[in-house]
Amino acid sequence: MIAREAAWSILTEFTRSESLRKHARAVEASMRAYAARYGEDPDAWGVAGMLHDFDYEMHPRAPHHPSKGGEVLLARGVPEPIVYAILAHADYAGVPRVSLLDRALYACDELSGFVHAVALVRPGRVISGLEPASVRKKLKDKAFARTVNRDDVYRGAEELGVPLDAHIAFVVAALTDVAPDLGLSRA
Repeated sequence: MIAREAAWSILTEFTRSESLRKHARAVEASMRAYAARYGEDPDAWGVAGMLHDFDYEMHPRAPHHPSKGGEVLLARGVPEPIVYAILAHADYAGVPRVSLLDRALYACDELSGFVHAVALVRPGRVISGLEPASVRKKLKDKAFARTVNRDDVYRGAEELGVPLDAHIAFVVAALTDVAPDLGLSRA
């Protein structure tokens, strides 16, 4: 297993953008929370969330992201199941999602980013009290956070086997726990 500190070092070596680092932290938080819910290893799941887009600045387009990044991670000693999940989070990579880890990473990626974006436009950037209905309403607004793939959000919840509202509420709770790290307020 790779330690969180080592994963953070990889992330910061390849990712200069503060917004991408916050996205990594948000997905990490969501993944750690789901690992606890499913009785899985929160450290392994957190590392998968943290590193899923570490190579995006180097390789922002398919097919290099995440395949080239996967090669780097394997060379750095990141366990194969984590690298596999990272490859599987991008539909265009052609890597099927077979494990719960794979499905959770896919489900948490776009939604964590979207929930973060919704919280950023709330008065005081407060994430506490953000309701699933408010997030769903913003999902319907194609102009808001337009780079978020809405189909991935819906398909992610479905593949994870969680109703969309429950998934949204779960991610909101996970991000609330790390709100200051994301530039958000809890209250």
